[in-house]
Amino acid sequence: MSSHREAPAISKDPVADNTDTYVFVSPDDPATVTIIANYLPLEAPFGGPNFFEFGDDVRYHINIDNNGNGDPDITYEFAFTTTVANPNSFLYNTGEIDSIDSPNWNRKQFYSVTRIEHGGSEVLAESLPCPPCNVGILSTPSYETLAGQAIHSLASGRTVFAGQRLDGFYVDLGSIFDLANLRPFENLHIGSLKAAAGVNATNDFSVHSIALKVPKTDLTRDHNNPTDPMDANSVVGVWASASRQAATVRVPNTGTVEEAGEWVQVSRLANPLFNEVLVGMGGKDAWNALPPSADKEFLQGVQFPELSSLFPVLYPGEFPNLAKFTAPRADIVAIILTGLPAGIVPGFQNFTGNTLADMLRLNMAVPPSSSPNALGIIGGDLAGFPNGRRVFDDVVTIEFRALAGATIPLVDKSYTPDGAAALISDGLTRANTSFLPQFPYLGTPQGGYQTAPLGTL
Repeated sequence: MSSHREAPAISKDPVADNTDTYVFVSPDDPATVTIIANYLPLEAPFGGPNFFEFGDDVRYHINIDNNGNGDPDITYEFAFTTTVANPNSFLYNTGEIDSIDSPNWNRKQFYSVTRIEHGGSEVLAESLPCPPCNVGILSTPSYETLAGQAIHSLASGRTVFAGQRLDGFYVDLGSIFDLANLRPFENLHIGSLKAAAGVNATNDFSVHSIALKVPKTDLTRDHNNPTDPMDANSVVGVWASASRQAATVRVPNTGTVEEAGEWVQVSRLANPLFNEVLVGMGGKDAWNALPPSADKEFLQGVQFPELSSLFPVLYPGEFPNLAKFTAPRADIVAIILTGLPAGIVPGFQNFTGNTLADMLRLNMAVPPSSSPNALGIIGGDLAGFPNGRRVFDDVVTIEFRALAGATIPLVDKSYTPDGAAALISDGLTRANTSFLPQFPYLGTPQGGYQTAPLGTL
């Protein structure tokens, strides 16, 4: 699910592979919005000697649409540069890294941040240092101190971080891709196994995160602070992407690569699962190359999701109403491609218009919840997914239940969801991983030395 290796081409290019995108009103700073874009799926903690890093040959983008046409009105671009202090050493570090400018750290990364709006660009910062990866108890004994040194305050109330974080996307990949054999419901599956607890496949794995916190006025089309949830100007669409140059030449006998040409998008991500589950194998690479404004091309997969048709087959007798429902899934179209219009959920909307586009739609006038529910809107929490996406939102459960028919009554009051639709889950919760209460919100990556040996997790 989400976007860990979700398409054939990008699965071979992890440094440019979006894994998750998050956008939410910052709970500890509600005048701002935090956007997080993750890349490099399934980073093993013991990843040396060439530990994970952003690509110097990739341009990373956070995109904002504030007029509903599915194209970016504002883009934050991140470009990275790697420096090697001693090219004759094979080591990532030659001693304890006690600060992000430590001479013991042999391979450092720096980056620039550029804000692009309506064709004009402004460089917000240059040569910002990243933290190292969490190597282990001797190399990086005070890792959170290092990470804290990599949180940078920029002009106009902006804050940025780029570096390794614990993967906050909790999911039982092993059961889901084994014919949706969800462990808590295995006794109901065609396999007829014994029900069991879910297993977090991303446990201890990390990603590389770009986290950006900006004033709400940075994102609205009129640069005013949104206060009315029913005002269309309160809603923005957000997605992340990655681009490479069009031409690559491998220079013989040198081990070097030369690149040229325009920057071409090779990956994008907004709503978790879109390309993973709703786009057929033959269209996945094209989807990654297209802008959200072209998503009408993939409408069929949203209206008639393959997994919804499989639930009644894989769980015989548990989804009789879903098995008989043959109409296009207008509920999923609204949730993912247009946002929810006013009147569907009392006191709420995140509608961006009739342009079909996969974007995370955030109503910035909805304040952070004082009692967050990881099930978001279906759990009665209007500050959660699909109103943007917080790092702890249980998007797997939310989307399984939507695919199982739980959200059809949003647009068709005559439909009665099957009882199983309100229960289906992979059995995991936010307690299966860890998060931070403040920026950059994703948890501390696991160190390679501290990771339990395979077979003992």
